Amino acid sequence: MKDFTASLAAFAAGPISTTSQARIVTSLSVLDWVAVGRAGANEPVSTIIRKMVLDEGSKAQAHLFGGDAAPMRGAALVNGTVSHALDYDDTHFAHIGHPSVAILPAALAVAEWDDRILVDLLEAALIGMETSIRVGLWLGRGHYQVGFHQTATSGAFGAAVAAGRLLGFDINQMRSVLGLTATRAAGLKAQFGTMGKPYNAGLAASAGTETALLVHHGFEANADALEGPFGFGATHQGASDLSALDGLGDEWLFESVSHKFHACCHGLHAALEAARELDIAEPEVAEIKIKTHPRWMSVCNQLTPETGLGAKFSYRTVIAMQALGYDTALPGSYMDKVCADPRIKSLRDRITVEADESLSETQANLALLRRDGIRREATHDLLTPMSLSDREDRVRAKAAKLIGADKADAIWSMLRTGGRARDLAAKLTG
Repeated sequence: MKDFTASLAAFAAGPISTTSQARIVTSLSVLDWVAVGRAGANEPVSTIIRKMVLDEGSKAQAHLFGGDAAPMRGAALVNGTVSHALDYDDTHFAHIGHPSVAILPAALAVAEWDDRILVDLLEAALIGMETSIRVGLWLGRGHYQVGFHQTATSGAFGAAVAAGRLLGFDINQMRSVLGLTATRAAGLKAQFGTMGKPYNAGLAASAGTETALLVHHGFEANADALEGPFGFGATHQGASDLSALDGLGDEWLFESVSHKFHACCHGLHAALEAARELDIAEPEVAEIKIKTHPRWMSVCNQLTPETGLGAKFSYRTVIAMQALGYDTALPGSYMDKVCADPRIKSLRDRITVEADESLSETQANLALLRRDGIRREATHDLLTPMSLSDREDRVRAKAAKLIGADKADAIWSMLRTGGRARDLAAKLTG
């Protein structure tokens, strides 16, 4: 039988062969992460977490979103929390986790402190994000369904591996850091809808940074604490599914990460993409019927939200917004006054939402009846492969909307042509 921890450690510490697609998608996720982090730097949760860490003082080792610098562990906590504040970062649906916000803050903090080149940072980040997905698959859907937040739990292991890679860990050290992280990884779905959700991402990044630094300094721990009768899997509703190792080192699951192109709950995105295919516009709409997987009915089907935050969890509202020309890619589009717009209310009343068990969690179907009597229909699956050129165009366009085209282009150029991690870290604030 395969040893899950040993297999992960060998992968994380050993030589790797990456595909060009994996490298490009990683660079796009870094650009996306910087953009959403900068856009969320002034959110209430961001200012609170940054103030707490800065008030502690100590060495300024790594830059923070929103300004200043802090020790690596504190920087990882801040940057993980801030970059998830808008819930606009990438998602991997294999385990339902947000890889970038957990792994990139840890990897960048260590890479900046150790003055590593960007190529090293990107490689470590890719290995960490792949590890988080594999751990998430090993834990299984039951781990998520019972209430654990995979971004926080599996993400912590990915953050530790990424930091360990940059610190030059061998296989034994990787085993140790995976074992030690098993006693630090934590985060509950009970925090969804509160500041605790983005904090979960910060916890993962901080925990991974901390455990890697401890092992780097010679800290000893039970290297088998991820597995075993009292290990993380056994005590956290883990399935111990060894098929999670299939293709490890040859197949990069991270390549299929899903980037958010709408500033709302990811459960709404398939419907919004289907609406794009139909090119809906309010003057033509008589009625719209949306079908979605049953799990989203209790997550993002608020029928008549009155706040901008509520709109981010409402099929009827976001589709009405899109039909009326609101840019659903901009966080600023989701305002209380939008929910009170009579045009939104009128169109929303012509939209119905139904559960359909034949659809997957990443699919949605839209049926449009136009005023001229023509019926049109579209089904979209977020897992439908997107060409690299299309993905690049949309991620770069999103980043440009969030931080400005010149700044987004400068970051993308740096990621594609090279530089040092400290140069990228400086872009967190300017």
